Amino acid sequence: MRRLVLAGAGHAHAQVLLDWLHAPVPGVELVVVSPQALAPYSGMVPGWLAGTYRFDEIVIDFAALCAAAGARWMPGELQALDPARRRLTLADGTVLPYELLSLNVGSTLRPPPVPASAQLLALRPLSALQAGWGAVLQRWQQDASRQPCTVTAVGGGAAGFEALLAVLARLRALRPDRLVHGVLVTRSAALLPGMAPVAVRHALQALARAGVTLQLGTAWSDTVARSSDLVLWATGAEAQDWQADPARRGTLAVDAQGFVRIDAQLRSVSHPQVFAVGDCAAWSTPLPKAGVHAVRMGPVLSRNLRAALAPGASAQGTVHQPQRRFLTLLFTADGRAIGARGALAVEGRWVWRWKDHIDRGFIRRFTLPAGRPGTPHPSTGDPA
Repeated sequence: MRRLVLAGAGHAHAQVLLDWLHAPVPGVELVVVSPQALAPYSGMVPGWLAGTYRFDEIVIDFAALCAAAGARWMPGELQALDPARRRLTLADGTVLPYELLSLNVGSTLRPPPVPASAQLLALRPLSALQAGWGAVLQRWQQDASRQPCTVTAVGGGAAGFEALLAVLARLRALRPDRLVHGVLVTRSAALLPGMAPVAVRHALQALARAGVTLQLGTAWSDTVARSSDLVLWATGAEAQDWQADPARRGTLAVDAQGFVRIDAQLRSVSHPQVFAVGDCAAWSTPLPKAGVHAVRMGPVLSRNLRAALAPGASAQGTVHQPQRRFLTLLFTADGRAIGARGALAVEGRWVWRWKDHIDRGFIRRFTLPAGRPGTPHPSTGDPA
């Protein structure tokens, strides 16, 4: 029996599993490998940090999807890849051969050390975020001190902006007796680079409402570290360790940062038996590391994997055409949200209700109704 391995519990792989559930490919074993079965949907993570959602409300259960689709779920972390021999090695030493491999392993961050008096929460990888945030909340609730606390977000993109507002809202709600100050530090000369000026103005207003001090053109330093009690690390996405190490990725072609170079059909430019999507992949023209791209790649990936498994399959497949302009919805943790697309932007409580409706609809696509395994809810919306 031939084997298709999906490495990583990302948004695109959720789509592949959903399609497989409805139409499995005969004679093919589908194996899904990832460190955690419950994969958070990135668009809802800020709402979860703020306490708006429970963790179970924002995750896709890959183990349940695998069971419904007749696929095999393997908990494990990818440690090395041998694309020439078509096999991957997991952290526990397991060697897994494949005929086709798809990579949707996301990205990571490598934050610097912080003083012992401070805590650090990296916003990537998502698979480690639940434990990290749980440790922060436990320490916060057990600490009887009433001394003022400073939360510093490092990174002026959407992740740093949303996470800081969400964390401030949650900590203040849990300990209204303790003053919590927010600081956002970014090397950039502007907040939310690349977004329309009107969207940035709305974001600046949200930071002002939350009492956040914004430090533009400021690099991480010992001074910033010493003044922080909690550091939220949300700088640019980095490739996984195995991707960045030539000895562990073999002859797989990567860009200068270690991201897997892919063609218009989402295949490795060096090994057509390997596909890559989402943050771990490098498009010919760089794309922002945003969840929307992995979501949009999902249907194309699913079609192209099936085409590659078909008898007498040709090297061609469906061409993916990335959206250069797409809707962005930013959570501000005060019952409001910001919506932006191109030069246009809106803000308000109705935008939050719109975002919440879209996000919940996305998760419902992959939720198996109780007592009816194998029949996910139909789609009610696309993610922002």
